[in-house]
Amino acid sequence: MIKNKRSRVRWQILGLLFMISVVTYIDRVNISIAAKEMIPELGLSSVAMGTVFSAFVLGYALFQIPGGWLGDMWGSRSVLTLAVLWWSVFTFLTAEANNLFWSTFLGILVSLILIRFLVGVGEAAALPNFNRTVANWLAPSERGLGIGVSIGGIGLGSAVTPPLVAWLMIHYGWRAAFYATSGIGIVVAIAWYLFSRDHPHQHPLVNREELAWISQSPTESRPNLSSENLNFTDLLRLRSIWFLTLSYTMLGYVAYIYLSWFFLYLVNVRHFTVLEGSLLGSGPFIAIAVFCPLGGWITDRLTKRHGHSVGRTGVGAAGMFLTSLLIYSGAVAKGPYTAVLMLSLGAGILYATVGAYWASTIDFSHKHSGALSGLMNMGANLGGTISPTLTPFIGEKWGWPIALTVAAGAAFLGSLLWFGVKFDKEREV
Repeated sequence: MIKNKRSRVRWQILGLLFMISVVTYIDRVNISIAAKEMIPELGLSSVAMGTVFSAFVLGYALFQIPGGWLGDMWGSRSVLTLAVLWWSVFTFLTAEANNLFWSTFLGILVSLILIRFLVGVGEAAALPNFNRTVANWLAPSERGLGIGVSIGGIGLGSAVTPPLVAWLMIHYGWRAAFYATSGIGIVVAIAWYLFSRDHPHQHPLVNREELAWISQSPTESRPNLSSENLNFTDLLRLRSIWFLTLSYTMLGYVAYIYLSWFFLYLVNVRHFTVLEGSLLGSGPFIAIAVFCPLGGWITDRLTKRHGHSVGRTGVGAAGMFLTSLLIYSGAVAKGPYTAVLMLSLGAGILYATVGAYWASTIDFSHKHSGALSGLMNMGANLGGTISPTLTPFIGEKWGWPIALTVAAGAAFLGSLLWFGVKFDKEREV
């Protein structure tokens, strides 16, 4: 008797998540490239534009938990579709901020702040619903890899956004950058809705073999078994959840330095030319694209073989510790190219831990994995609101080696916090 081959629809679903991740990042950072022409044309100052940037982060941070909760309640198919359409519409409206009816009485600056806040609200639902989808669609031994591949789209998005937006600006003006990226988002949203389903058994292309594979129980004992029957507010009483969130806050602190200051650090501190800085500045994001899925695969393999304490805590703690060493090495390196190499590897290893973080929220509660991951990612973005301001302040006052050493210290603290995440004990309330 010939055994039917397992279908592979789950990997196609994962491919769509990867594309949404790319679009998420394009629509997040396109304004940082377009700002060069927006500031003089709209009569804004650099400080005012900084406020516009911060409005996105605020909306993104505040709506992480609601976005994840909606995915838990309604399913990621509908929520992700609506979220991508939502932020794509407001990405389009970014180009029309000074022409909208409310700009007449609110002013251009407030209009932009409101629009970018609402872009952040939409994007807040993305990653928690990635986690919701991974929880439903991938087997327990594939979840770290799944979220690693999904979030790894950040690396590709980071690489393509500057040249894409710059080319559009040169040929068609800065508004065209928002029109085009908005259109890409709408196409991806439609593709997601047409092909995806909330659960594998709802998809017509999933055969019994793939469904059985996805539905398998983990071979190792499930951590905090009693937590699966708790509601979300009860889960907030678990100490492990807060250690995990605080650790991810440290990751966010470090990550936002790369997202906001790495290029300027290369040009202003390491004295590369603008062209050299733009090329070398892609180093961390290439490393993220490579190491994020790799780290997810490693955490899955080790968890399957040795349990959660090794596969999740071990990978998370070791990765954050290695990140701290690499960032410190880059901070004090005398050679500029050595610094770029160390700091780029630091970004890659930092994101290699992402699979362990996000898969852990599924391990603690499959039912509430969207909301739990939203809580954790809210912590990362609160950390991310601090570092873009604190890092240059420290750099100007005491020097950039000190500023980056503080980031290395944050990564080290994130490593230590992992040891408060307990997978082998009953819930602590």
